[in-house]
Amino acid sequence: MVDRNDIEAAAALVAGRVRETPVIAVDGADLGVAGQLSLKLELHQHTGSFKPRGAFNRMLQGSLPPAGVIAASGGNHGLAVAYAARSLGVPAEVFVPVTSSPVKVQRLAGLGAQVRQVGQHYAEALAASTRRAEETGALVVHAYDQPEVVAGQGTVGRELERQVDGVDTVLVAVGGGGLVSGIASWFDGSVRVVAVEPEQIPTLHSALKAGGPVDIAVGGVATDSLGARRIGEIAFDTARRTGVVSVLVRDEDLVRARRLLWSELRVATEFGGAAALAALVGGAYVPQAGERVAVIVCGGNTDPSDLGPAAPH
Repeated sequence: MVDRNDIEAAAALVAGRVRETPVIAVDGADLGVAGQLSLKLELHQHTGSFKPRGAFNRMLQGSLPPAGVIAASGGNHGLAVAYAARSLGVPAEVFVPVTSSPVKVQRLAGLGAQVRQVGQHYAEALAASTRRAEETGALVVHAYDQPEVVAGQGTVGRELERQVDGVDTVLVAVGGGGLVSGIASWFDGSVRVVAVEPEQIPTLHSALKAGGPVDIAVGGVATDSLGARRIGEIAFDTARRTGVVSVLVRDEDLVRARRLLWSELRVATEFGGAAALAALVGGAYVPQAGERVAVIVCGGNTDPSDLGPAAPH
């Protein structure tokens, strides 16, 4: 279990290595939804997502082996590990599926990581990275299911609490669950945390229904960032303990939310980064009158060439 003390310790450890990302106040009407929103722009973090928080916290726990670090990723976590490894002067080897965004693969190489493309989905890349770590002795930095990684991601919630004067609900995209479990661990039931998942990648939703993590099929437009096949044990336990609510969004809502963020706010996100807003745009989550809602815009590693005008609202 990760608690507020772990997250406070993570915040102290990563201070100066990660950015405090901005929060902007938005009239929901500008995005076709009711109420006032606070958007936390984690896509402005180093490497374009929240992931460096957890990567640094994991890697700064002690001395690093000569073989450096190893990770499996859909792309964003790998970028964070490569960036942190370069900052700390150690080698990084990153396994990604062949379906990963070319934008992310190119950036990984640019950060100096040794990139291995294996399999169609994250789970296959993870299996290959685990075998490789046993051979090399490199430190494994898991994308979402390590306490140090979760505590690092929880600093998003800690920051948000200090930046916004009162929050009732936080909407968070979910893949493997590192971010949602970190944020839920920070608020520990004092704020409603809503996990937002694509209909075609319902990792947490399926686990809550089954009573434990289960393997699911993976598909849809957000697979490169939310394409875990199974929710993490930490995320599942935290969600159940803190009362996280899970909602599902359609691919068309992801597309529309992403285009709205661009057309109305000039915020260029990937599909996973727009997932939290998609819950409002598509009606999967409907706030009550006066409810103070924060939306985590968690990633921006995308090819912006397909961003066009949003559909009318």
